[in-house]
Amino acid sequence: MEKKKVLILGTGGTIAGKATVAGDNVGYKAGEVPVQELLAPLAKVASWMSDWQWEARQVAQLDSKDMDLATWRALAQAVVAAGNDPDVAAVVITHGTDTLEETAFFLSLVLQSSNPVVLTCAMRPASALVPDGPQNLLDALAVATNPHAQGVCVVAAGTVHSAQSVAKAHTYRVDAFSSGDSGPLASVEEGRVRWFRANPSAQRLTVAGNESDVGPDAVWQRAVTTAAWPRVEMITSHAGADGALVHALLQPVPGVSPVVGLVVAGTGNGTVHASLLPALDTARAQGVVVWRSTRCAFGQIVDGPGTVWPPAVPLSPVKARIALALALLS
Repeated sequence: MEKKKVLILGTGGTIAGKATVAGDNVGYKAGEVPVQELLAPLAKVASWMSDWQWEARQVAQLDSKDMDLATWRALAQAVVAAGNDPDVAAVVITHGTDTLEETAFFLSLVLQSSNPVVLTCAMRPASALVPDGPQNLLDALAVATNPHAQGVCVVAAGTVHSAQSVAKAHTYRVDAFSSGDSGPLASVEEGRVRWFRANPSAQRLTVAGNESDVGPDAVWQRAVTTAAWPRVEMITSHAGADGALVHALLQPVPGVSPVVGLVVAGTGNGTVHASLLPALDTARAQGVVVWRSTRCAFGQIVDGPGTVWPPAVPLSPVKARIALALALLS
C-alpha cells in the first residue's frame, strides 16, 4: 500500500509569530501559534491535500536564534521515528529563519532515511497583513508529497534549497535564502514542483587524526544520545586580528567544557591574519582540531599547491562548526 501520510513538526519561529499590531513585522514574538493552527487553513485552498493524511506535532515553540542541542536531538528522534513508521511518506518542519540552515545541515548529516524532510519558515509573522508563512508551508507540503523529493531540503519563497548549500543571505526580505553558486534544487509554482537538479547526499568530512567521518552511519547514535557535544567555537580573521581570543578560549573555565575544536572564518579565499596563526599553532599543539572556512557568502576555498594549514573545508563557518563537533563525538 502506498504511503500517504505526512508528519508536520513545529518548532516555533517567525512563521508561528504574533505581534500586537498587525502591520508590525519586526516587534513580534516568535513561536506563539501552534503548528496545528498553521496547518488548518491550507486544506481549504489545496484540493490535493484531501488525498493525504496529516499529523501535526509540536516539538518546540521557540525563537530559532535560541535553537539548542536538546531541541535538535528531539527533532532528529521524531524524524527517525517517522522514518520507521511504514505509513509516513515525508516530514515537514516549521522553523525560524535565523538558524534554519544549521538545523537543516545537522539533520542532513545524521539522518539515514532517504524520505523527504522539508524545512520551511517565514520572514513575516503569522499576524502580518500579508504573511508569507502560509504559502511557504503550502509549498513545503507540495515538495514533501512530490514523488521526486528525497533527503533534507529547505523551501522558502517558492524556491527549494539543499541542506548543504542553503544560507540566509538577507536580513529582512521574504526571499531571504540563497543556494549560492550551486543554485536551487527546484521551484514551486502553484503547487507544481519544477526540479533543476537532484538533492546531493550529505558531505562526508574526515577529521585528521580521527577515525570517524561525518555521516549518518558514523554519528547518529552519538549525536542524539550524548548530553553535551564537544565544544567547538568559531573565530573570525579580520584586519587587526591577533591571537588573544584563541588564547582566552584555551584557558580552563570552571564548569565549562574545554575547547576541542576551532573553526576559523578566514578572509577572502580562506586567508588567516599572520598575527592569528601562532595562536592557532598553540591550539593545535594542545590537541585542538582547527578547520579553516571563509567568511565570504559565496564560493569555496581554493588552495594552491603544497600543504596549507589550517585545513580548508567546503562549508560555511556555521556548518563547519556542526560538522567538526559531530566528527569529534567519536
